[in-house]
Amino acid sequence: MTNRPTPDIIYTTVDEAPQLAAASLLPIIQAFAAAAGVSVGTRDISLAGRIIAAFPEGLSPEQRQPDDLADLGALVTKPSANVIKLPNVSASVPQLVAAVKELQSQGYALPDYPEDPQSEAEKEARRRYDALKGSAVNPVLREGNSDRRAAIAVKNYAMAHPHSMGTWAADSKTHVSTMAADDFFANETSATLTAAQAGPVRIELLGEDGAVTVLKDGVKFPEGAVVDATFMSARALRAFLDQQIASTQAQGVLFSLHLKATMMKVSDPILFGHAVRAYLAPVFDSYGAVFDAAGISANAGLGAMLERIAELPQASEILAAIDATLASRPPLYMVNSDKGITNLHVPSDVIIDASMPALIRAGGKGWGPDGRAADTNCVIPDSSYAVVYDEAIRYFKETGALDPATAGTVQNVGLMAQKAEEYGSHPTTFEVPHAGTVRMVLANGEVLHSHKVEAGDIWRSASARKAPIEDWVHLAIARQKAENCQAIFWLDAARAHDAELIAYVKPLLAAAGVADKFQILAPREATRLSLETIRRGETSIAVTGNVLRDYLTDLFPILELGTSAKMLSIVKLMQGGGMFETGAGGSAPKHVQQLVQENHLRWDSLGEFCALGESLKFQAELSGNAKALILGKAVDAATQAILDNDHSPKAKVGQTDNRTSHFYFAWAWAAAMAAQTEDAGLAAHFAPIAAALAQNEAKILAELTANEGKPVDLGGYYHADPAKTAAVMRPSQTFVGIIG
Repeated sequence: MTNRPTPDIIYTTVDEAPQLAAASLLPIIQAFAAAAGVSVGTRDISLAGRIIAAFPEGLSPEQRQPDDLADLGALVTKPSANVIKLPNVSASVPQLVAAVKELQSQGYALPDYPEDPQSEAEKEARRRYDALKGSAVNPVLREGNSDRRAAIAVKNYAMAHPHSMGTWAADSKTHVSTMAADDFFANETSATLTAAQAGPVRIELLGEDGAVTVLKDGVKFPEGAVVDATFMSARALRAFLDQQIASTQAQGVLFSLHLKATMMKVSDPILFGHAVRAYLAPVFDSYGAVFDAAGISANAGLGAMLERIAELPQASEILAAIDATLASRPPLYMVNSDKGITNLHVPSDVIIDASMPALIRAGGKGWGPDGRAADTNCVIPDSSYAVVYDEAIRYFKETGALDPATAGTVQNVGLMAQKAEEYGSHPTTFEVPHAGTVRMVLANGEVLHSHKVEAGDIWRSASARKAPIEDWVHLAIARQKAENCQAIFWLDAARAHDAELIAYVKPLLAAAGVADKFQILAPREATRLSLETIRRGETSIAVTGNVLRDYLTDLFPILELGTSAKMLSIVKLMQGGGMFETGAGGSAPKHVQQLVQENHLRWDSLGEFCALGESLKFQAELSGNAKALILGKAVDAATQAILDNDHSPKAKVGQTDNRTSHFYFAWAWAAAMAAQTEDAGLAAHFAPIAAALAQNEAKILAELTANEGKPVDLGGYYHADPAKTAAVMRPSQTFVGIIG
């Protein structure tokens, strides 16, 4: 950690719409918290901030900034940690490259991202940049397991004001397609390490000629860790993709690929590239050598390919071949049909945990190139969790859409601490360079896992440690006791990894005397039962691993609430601290585009409000500061007022936006503080603030909306100018003058 003073609460600096919203909301939070003796500061975990911190040597002293992610990584292992974490960009390569170019244009002397590093300097730059890709932040900060659920006020509002749902037809052609063999699920092996097996592990590739290539050395696992290894056959993947392209064509539906090319930053971009090459097979057959010579990679997506192809001498010829191939293939699911952005354009544009729930909410419809909604073949190569979406689609075809006005809720307790499971696999994921056998060799010489592989196969290892697993089970027990409702461990006894977890879960439940309070079901059966439960208006707790935590805390909130950005997400850090996450950021890029074009930000800060209330209450527990508790309870009252009075942001210019929502939040928060009777000093402090906000409502609203409908300049996308951003997000001097 650096020597900077650590504030009581850290509010993370991030990217895109959440960070724009923070420019408006954070000054309000800091002013109100100061009155209760609570300091609120920031640490920068944005993509741009992490890039700057990773390459200090070429920067001026004014440009340099500390490695705030490392700082926070140390803090979350301390009992005093109190962090409000906003959603940050999990960067794909195109996003990383775009951020680097923007910073370079702003005068930052950063190296280019080397696609094919040759020199030692390029290899070192690539190593540093690769550390910033994908889920670089969450594994560092998540030193605890996840307790994620809909806040009561948010759930009540969703039921009273149900969002729109698409109509499901029994004869819908929408379906999930996944691999039947030779994928990560089928090839997985798993073991729980004994004391004799604990320690360093070497991952090596034994070639068919007997030569050994060390892929990774010195990976250490403690006793009790569940260590997995698996691979996906590139040959089987390509055959599957070819089959699905043909099948989609025959069925007359859209072709849609659903991956996690951000969080699974090594494996899934490779899978994405296979899909691009399969879909454009005739083009790659003719021009593959040209692409290789030009350093054009399918892994970056069709959008990046088109930009690079436009620079080639044969550009017109190749582009014509691409157009002809697209015309002959089944129509693609579109990210933006108006702009011609397809499912295969950018790997970070279609993220499974956002795209699949949106499609299911819409009655199984996706947008096609003609701008019309259509049924789709949802292609999810690995079968590990595809069954969840498959069963949900089957269920809704049978029963019709869920009614948000009467639906119950699915809460989640997720195993994610200390880089648990697949999301911690990045340093131990490899595209196999040549045929042979990949082995995990223990320090005692024992071969823990062994897989025979071919060139191009994707091999990976993941793990979950004993302490996080036990903490996860205990958290599930506590949550079930608090809710007294159905609770399900989503674990498949037929899957190698899950079988090892079940061996932990059953004795812990039995020792706590609560085995009868929980069910253990495979994901398909758990999906069906959970949907049946919430259709009856009841509550279920899904106790899951890390990836399912991610998937389900989008799927069920999007069905229940219309969004996953309004969830209450508490990470109970294992050393006693707390981290309060504010929701998903999947729609953030579109919100930024609208702000720049129309000066209207529709980002809803409800997730931030929920996290803030919990953080302040937690601070009261940490410090014994009764004023912080009063302030936190007043946040809850203000959040309820925002919902009751319909002051959440709307989609169009002229309607409530993020800034006007923050004004009403500040007013309601101040009013709640003025009305409370627990602390006369706080009431006296906030009474004139509440009165001034009430008296100046019309003036403040006029100032906030004076320039709506006009373009604005933020000075950057990934690295916006703070002064320009503040001018856009705090345009009411009257409001600023009252709040401070």
